[in-house]
Amino acid sequence: MKKKDKKVNKPATPWETSYGNALLEIELPEGSLYDEIERTAKKYPNYIAYNYFNTKVTFNKFIKDIKKCARSLKAYGVESGDAVTICMPNTPEAITAFYAINMIGAVANMIHPLSAENEIKDYLNVSNSTMLITIDLAWTKVENILKETTVQNTVVVSVKESMPMLLGIGYQLTKGLKVKRPKSSESVMFWKEFISESSSYREELKSIGGKDDYAAILYSGGTTGISKGIVLSNYNLNASALQSLEACQVLTPGDISLAILPIFHCFGLGICIHAILTKGVTAVLIPQFVAKDFHKLLKSVKPNVIIGVPTLFEALISNKNIDDISYLKLAISGGDTLTPSLKYKIDDFFREHGTDTEVREGYGLTESSGASCLMPVNKYKEGSIGVPMPNMYYKIVSPNTEDEMPYGEEGEIIISGPSIMLGYLNEEVETNQTLRIHSDNRIWLHTGDVGTMDEEGYIFFTQRIKRMIVSSGYNVYPGQVENIINSHESVLTSTVVGIPHPYKHQVAKAFIVLKEGVEPTKVLEKSIRDHCAKSLAKFSLPYEYEFRESLPKTLIGKVAYTKLIEEELNKEKE
Repeated sequence: MKKKDKKVNKPATPWETSYGNALLEIELPEGSLYDEIERTAKKYPNYIAYNYFNTKVTFNKFIKDIKKCARSLKAYGVESGDAVTICMPNTPEAITAFYAINMIGAVANMIHPLSAENEIKDYLNVSNSTMLITIDLAWTKVENILKETTVQNTVVVSVKESMPMLLGIGYQLTKGLKVKRPKSSESVMFWKEFISESSSYREELKSIGGKDDYAAILYSGGTTGISKGIVLSNYNLNASALQSLEACQVLTPGDISLAILPIFHCFGLGICIHAILTKGVTAVLIPQFVAKDFHKLLKSVKPNVIIGVPTLFEALISNKNIDDISYLKLAISGGDTLTPSLKYKIDDFFREHGTDTEVREGYGLTESSGASCLMPVNKYKEGSIGVPMPNMYYKIVSPNTEDEMPYGEEGEIIISGPSIMLGYLNEEVETNQTLRIHSDNRIWLHTGDVGTMDEEGYIFFTQRIKRMIVSSGYNVYPGQVENIINSHESVLTSTVVGIPHPYKHQVAKAFIVLKEGVEPTKVLEKSIRDHCAKSLAKFSLPYEYEFRESLPKTLIGKVAYTKLIEEELNKEKE
């Protein structure tokens, strides 16, 4: 990546007033992800690194486990630059393996264990993975495709591996009996077998990763909507972690944070794990989040930090069994749009339950190593996603150009800074379309998102360009319509999509989830229609309204609006 140009055009952004004494530029490390965790462990060896079903492991023990795993990787022939795929939920084995892979200079290829067979095969082959570390729940799918991949050795991890004994026995006697497990062989082994081989590697073990080395490959839609491998370096993820910590301000070593977002998602890996551990904060590993038990989780661990997507916070405020949460001091929402109405509902809920913390919205992409913009402390602007984090630069340009838009006018959001990805794996054309060197000699990430910037440097996200609805030649932004619908007193949340229309090309359709205890009626629908008519242009008004008990979700908890579009298209075909 090019060196920063200090003369780059910057808006009148309230850096000092927003982030206290934070500087526009903060010093960033030159080493690996492991180096940062080891540095933290030396400062706070007896602090708890992670908590897994109330099994607590100190930073000192965590480092020892990482080194042991690193020796096992070397014993099985993993070399610097090799890809090792982790197909795991949030478990101790997953994060131990992640940092061990990083320590020896290999690359962690992070995939979802619920991926389909052919998706797993493609992810393994496109990354040229030599080893696979997978949860046993995925073994049936893995077994069917393993011979068609580049994988030489497979490590299978049981769900109950690190559970407390009684909990593990309970799991095995219920869900565990249904899980098909492989027979051990030369190329397929269980976690304990794999770790036991660490003693056979007797050469010197040291961290060898540099700032520009590949650290992780994560998968996202890319600008075409097709799943792409996004390559992130040590520098990218370390920068994102330290920038995020600087922007958050309130975290102190020894705090407790929920790690609910999955590690195969950049928000989960980069912020909920790496940033948290870098600060010396305890990560409470949640392999599977159960919304109805949220109150039990909160009562058990009393987290100071909750980081999640908007649907996670919807689950929180909908849980009637939550009482005191005075211990909460930081709540960050990202990964999807947090509407102003939902933010106000969350903030009200927090105040009613003992904390003056306000939920703060962040914005970012996997291509920017997660969050690169965050709402400042106590400086909320309605509808804004905040200001750029330290070291990061934002511009609003006419789509696919370098031409900057005036303050307040919509254009494409583009981002530059140290957390911007190295590129898409084996996708030179799309990489060059997305990462562009401008006349200021900086590399800019063209996000494909529409937004504006005001004169104080606050960014306002409007919509993904590809999600925009074009109705009778007018641009309709679903996010704007959703904001209005969600502000209705009876609405919990909504999603708006474009559906085909014979004359207008497309029209908007609203899918609405009502608050608990509110029943859908024709009278209520009219009330919502009238509410929208007061605030939206006529061409933006939803053509249809449909009430639902819930909305479909993606694997990380975002609203899966594409599934709603597919449903509507299938109706057209019938």
